[in-house]
Amino acid sequence: MTSRRTSTVERRQVLGVALDPLTLTQAVDECARAASEGRRLEVGVVNAAKLVTMRKDRRLAEAVTGCDLVLADGQAVVWAARLLGAPLPERVAGIDLFQQLLAVAEERGLSVYFLGARREALDAMLARLAERHPQLRVAGARDGYFADDEQPEVADAIAASGAQLLFLGMTSPKKELFTAGYGERSGVHVVHGVGGSFDVLAGVTRRAPELWQRLGLEWLYRVAQEPRRLGRRYLVTNAQFMLMTARAMLARTTQPSQPPTPAGGN
Repeated sequence: MTSRRTSTVERRQVLGVALDPLTLTQAVDECARAASEGRRLEVGVVNAAKLVTMRKDRRLAEAVTGCDLVLADGQAVVWAARLLGAPLPERVAGIDLFQQLLAVAEERGLSVYFLGARREALDAMLARLAERHPQLRVAGARDGYFADDEQPEVADAIAASGAQLLFLGMTSPKKELFTAGYGERSGVHVVHGVGGSFDVLAGVTRRAPELWQRLGLEWLYRVAQEPRRLGRRYLVTNAQFMLMTARAMLARTTQPSQPPTPAGGN
């Protein structure tokens, strides 16, 4: 797929995935510009767990790397990038990008569509957003519980709504596969998969305090809230991510150095 990104900043290769080295402000500007210009832009975000899963799930890997913007939604990814000589300016958390884009949409009169979460959580989020962003144009919303064969119908409903920005509050790989398969059919300009952000904005789950985020421990805060569901998953994926990073660092140190190129002559 030909990239529709307008950023001239060269991507950085981190553990086999090309990431856009943008700050949160730059990512917001890129998305807002695409929405205002009517240019389609698909946003993908990766954290340690997703990078591990992408090694095993080809469809997920293709869906993520096919996005126009691929951002580091995890402090561990930022640290790994630095260790591997491909530094990123900062972590761009999907929920932060989501909330800033809502503010931009309200300010510029851009219409939005929300797809994902359970109906009660979705309704709670919409109620809170109505208070926080009273001028926000909500083109439509529906929960994320639909069968795969209903995806064309869902995409057509989004297109009919006339929404310019689509936020997907669904888990991986469902949100990435929907973006890859139906982003264009949905007719929106910007697609951003925000994972569990709907639940956070609805007050169903709590986001880690800022200090935990800076220390790269947001995953641990989530585990503390749902230990049975998330405990083993995070322990396994974090260990695998550390091993992936260590192997990549070792490969860098053992690569033979290139001989210097002669300045000229034979």
